[in-house]
Amino acid sequence: MILKEKFLKIILNPKYIFGVYLIIAIVTAISKYFRGNAINNYLIFKYTYINTLLEKNLYLQYPEHFQDSNHYGIFFSALIAPFALMPDWLGISLWNVANTLIFIYAIHKLPFSDGKKALFALLCLQEYITAALSLQFNIALVGLLMLSAIYIYEKKEVKSAASLMIGVFVKIYGVVGLSQFFFIKNKTKFIVAGIVIALLFFVFPMIYSSPEFVIQSYKDWSVSLAEKNGQNQSLNSYQDISLMGFVRRILGDASISNLTFLAFGFPLFALPYIRIKQYKSYAFQLMILASTLLFLVLFSSGSESPTYIIAVAGVMIWFFLQKERSPLVIAMLIFVIILTSFSPSDLFPKSIKVNYIVKYSLKSVPCIIVWFRVIYELMTRDFEKDYSLQ
Repeated sequence: MILKEKFLKIILNPKYIFGVYLIIAIVTAISKYFRGNAINNYLIFKYTYINTLLEKNLYLQYPEHFQDSNHYGIFFSALIAPFALMPDWLGISLWNVANTLIFIYAIHKLPFSDGKKALFALLCLQEYITAALSLQFNIALVGLLMLSAIYIYEKKEVKSAASLMIGVFVKIYGVVGLSQFFFIKNKTKFIVAGIVIALLFFVFPMIYSSPEFVIQSYKDWSVSLAEKNGQNQSLNSYQDISLMGFVRRILGDASISNLTFLAFGFPLFALPYIRIKQYKSYAFQLMILASTLLFLVLFSSGSESPTYIIAVAGVMIWFFLQKERSPLVIAMLIFVIILTSFSPSDLFPKSIKVNYIVKYSLKSVPCIIVWFRVIYELMTRDFEKDYSLQ
């Protein structure tokens, strides 16, 4: 009994699980470094800064330095600069730690009890490891989207706008953070702050490059994103692990346009906004955030396995908002953990992963089901009575 109490005390204390996150951030980075060519993503990021200094096109391939190409905005060069100046082993470690700190700080800021925060982090852990091993920005992006929403409720419009703009200027997907706009009390302050911050972010890279290069880089970025979207719509790539990819691969038709799916998905996503009387409920706002995080991943052809830290965080917000967790709700969570979070792991034989999970984008299926459930709850529940923030 004493051992059980001590175990629960550790498991339900967010400080311990947050500490585990930071240890994993370093361990995964170092393990990738010592695998030789396993830090390709980080090298792409690093050369975003170097190529900005040299005023070389940020979106071309440079096989002498890395494989594939960059798809982040030029402002990202400012964020990666401190790490790019370090030796690679240290740069990737601190890069992973920085991303992780943003994510766990966002969990810390959620209006849940410490026990819920600890379990939230614990249930995201496997998906976090997948993202940390890829050294990508997605870990920080989901944290920034969460913080942007939390700061709106706290009436900290400048911090909310800053969190949102970082996401937009690095990965255009960050614009989905505007899903919280209708809940802002001082919209003028938010808009003005957003404009000022956007101008600062636009101008800042000019300090170490030039205005002409920055403007050209934004043009190149738009071309790069359009080309990448076309490449992602494939029946056999590791991209398009989404609702769109699932349908395209089940039907065996890669030509189905993203707009076809968005014509159905976006109105469904927007439908809960008609429930204006629910706007004052923080639980309703957080459920909109859960829907947003899921929508971002499920309706993007660029979604890949490491992107699902965003969607799974949305699932956890939905789950921990439940006042009473029915067997169906618990079953849905277990389905997410097993098929979404653990499908890239050794829990599944390689033949099943290659021939079924990857081939048909099955990693997305549990999150698709949860998203439809979220929309249903947003449309039918009284968020003051039916949900709990503690």
